[in-house]
Amino acid sequence: MSSLLQASDLTHEDKVVWLEDPAQLDYVRQALDKTPRRRGKPRYYRDGRMVGFAELCDSAEADPDSGLQKRRVFYLLPHDRDAEPDGLYRAGAPGEAVDPRTVEPRHVGMKTERSQRGTAGAATRTVA
Repeated sequence: MSSLLQASDLTHEDKVVWLEDPAQLDYVRQALDKTPRRRGKPRYYRDGRMVGFAELCDSAEADPDSGLQKRRVFYLLPHDRDAEPDGLYRAGAPGEAVDPRTVEPRHVGMKTERSQRGTAGAATRTVA
């Protein structure tokens, strides 16, 4: 599924669960995955690691075609800034990356100066 999300994709989110401390991460990638359940840790099929996920409210309906729930997953790949600070994303970030401190249920995370250019100690001004 697309990793560039709209608020309408997240209307049934109830809670965001972090598997790692988001304060220690400059950015996380976010994507919508189809899963069989509304809650609990979903299966993870990408390279890298899952660092968080959204849980859905009881009224969330499954996709009529697949019978699966659409849930947001937060992840990092092996070449992301946290693992390779001087690598490809030393400056800048992938298109689906957002500052984890801006992530809330039902709201798409935002890009900030920290997520786009800095380190965990950088300023948090929102990037236009």
